[in-house]
Amino acid sequence: MCVGVPMQIVEIHYPSGVAEAKGVKREIGLQLLPEDQIRIGDHVIVHVGFAIEKVDKQLADEIWEALDEVLRVMDEEDEGARSINSHRDG
Repeated sequence: MCVGVPMQIVEIHYPSGVAEAKGVKREIGLQLLPEDQIRIGDHVIVHVGFAIEKVDKQLADEIWEALDEVLRVMDEEDEGARSINSHRDG
C-alpha cells in the first residue's frame, strides 16, 4: 500500500526543502509543485520523498486523524494476534 502523508514545509531551497510532521523533519523534493505556489508554512502531501499536492491545514489535520485511527486499529490487531499466538504456544 502506498500512502502520502501531510507535512508542513519549514524550509525551502527549491527544488528541495524540509517538511515536518509529528515532530519529524524530512528533506523533500518540491519540483513537482510550481515554485511560485509554495511557501514556508504550507501543507503538502508527501509521497516517496516528494511533495505531490498542496493542501489546506484542515485537510492535513483530517488526514492525520484518519491515519492515526488506522494505526491504532492495526496496533490492536497486532496485540490480539500476539495474545492468541502466546496462548497456542503455552
